[in-house]
Amino acid sequence: MTEKSNLPALTKQVTELVLAGSLGHAEQAFSEAADQYGDLAVVEVLNNIPPQVTALHMAGFDGGKMSLATLLVPPKAWADSLAFFAATWGDDLIEDDPERIAESLFAHIHGVVFATDDEERRHALLAEASATDWGSTAFAILFSMAPKEILEVAGEIISKGPYLTGQTSSDNDVVPLAVELAKASEDGWDRALFELFPEFRHSADLADAEFSDDPDEEPAFLQRSTKELLYRLRKQVPSSRSVSARTSARRSLGSGIFS
Repeated sequence: MTEKSNLPALTKQVTELVLAGSLGHAEQAFSEAADQYGDLAVVEVLNNIPPQVTALHMAGFDGGKMSLATLLVPPKAWADSLAFFAATWGDDLIEDDPERIAESLFAHIHGVVFATDDEERRHALLAEASATDWGSTAFAILFSMAPKEILEVAGEIISKGPYLTGQTSSDNDVVPLAVELAKASEDGWDRALFELFPEFRHSADLADAEFSDDPDEEPAFLQRSTKELLYRLRKQVPSSRSVSARTSARRSLGSGIFS
């Protein structure tokens, strides 16, 4: 049998295994397919299984490199799967421990984006994900854990443009991801900033805003909380198998930050 004739059966097998909760067996099926037919067979299957199945499978590995799906998932397939990550978040979990959810989401996104050293793939993943409404919200959730650092990155972009170094007053792990997003997609970077800071403008005054170390102190300008963003992402979970609404009429600054 040819590789092409085996793909429908492999796609069906992986889908059924994931839905049954047998993620290890699904990963084994991927591994055997890669050994027999090459990595492109796994890529093709990931292109064809429903995005909610991809989300279930990849969520089980937290973006770890031990998953072939993490290493090989096509950018658009991954971007579509992000729409379903919030489907299992209950109100109690969001209310009681929003930071834990955000950290888990960060582990997944960071793990996928930095799974390899291929900069072209990294930027393709980030560009596809940030082109969706749910992707913009997902990045805003991650950035909400380090708003001061994100604004410092924004300030660097304004002042240094293509010479951006990503140096901030903190070594927070979200900074390299933010820098890569800005390099991969100017529009995606803007959209994520608007999600976190609805009043954001590319101005030095806002980018240099100071944050208090007191978590109970109100921010000096409008900023969505991690909890609010988690609820926003959950509302964006598609109600059907179709993932067709890629973008909405959200504002885009079109600022040419690296021109």
